[in-house]
Amino acid sequence: MDLPTVDRLLTTTRTVRRRLDLTRAVPPELLERCIEIAFQAPTGSNAQGWHFVVVTEEERRRQLAAIYRKGFELLAQVYGGEGPYPACDLRSRQFPRVHASATHLMEHLHEVPVMVVPCIEGRFETAGVAVQASLYGSILPAVWSLMLALRARGVGSAWTTDHLFYEAEAAEVLGIPETITQVALLPVAYFTGSDFRPAMRLPAGERTHWERWGGRR
Repeated sequence: MDLPTVDRLLTTTRTVRRRLDLTRAVPPELLERCIEIAFQAPTGSNAQGWHFVVVTEEERRRQLAAIYRKGFELLAQVYGGEGPYPACDLRSRQFPRVHASATHLMEHLHEVPVMVVPCIEGRFETAGVAVQASLYGSILPAVWSLMLALRARGVGSAWTTDHLFYEAEAAEVLGIPETITQVALLPVAYFTGSDFRPAMRLPAGERTHWERWGGRR
C-alpha cells in the first residue's frame, strides 16, 4: 500500500462542522459507493446487522435537526460553559473552539444536504458490557469506514449523537423499528476551503500501557 497516502487519510479525517458546504448537493451514487465500502468492515459473528438511513428530504432533515437541537441544549446544561476537562488539560484549551464549532453545526444542521443515521439490529440497553461491546463493535468500524471513504472523495462528515437523547422521536420520523438501535447522526456534505491537517492530540505514549495499566516500554 501507499503508506503516506493511507497515513494522510487516517490523520486528516476530521470532524467537519463549520466547513460543510450547505449549497452543494452530494450525488446519491457517491453515497451508495461509500456505504458499499463500509459494508466491507469487520462485524461480530459475521452478523452484518448494519443499516444506514440516508436522509435528503428537506422536511425530514428539518425534523431531525429540531430533535438534535433539543439534545444539544440538554447536553449543554450538563457541560456548562467551561467544559468537562481540568483547566490545565489540553482539551480544556480546545473546548471553546470545539463548542463554537458544535454550536454552529446545531444552528445550521437543517441546511446540511445529507444526514446519515447508522443503525444496528438489536436492543441491548440492559445487557452486560460484553454484549454491548459486541453490538457497537459491529457498527463502529463500518461507520468509520464510511467516513474515511467520504473524506477520500472530498466529502466531510461529523459523528454526532445528541439526537439520541430523543431517539424514539427520531425513530418515528424515520420509521425505524423498535428492534433497531441508532448509533449516530452524520451530517454529510462536501467541505469548503483547503485540505485538513493532523489535529493537536494528547501524547499517545502517555496513553499507551504495556503489559498492564501504567506499564511503559
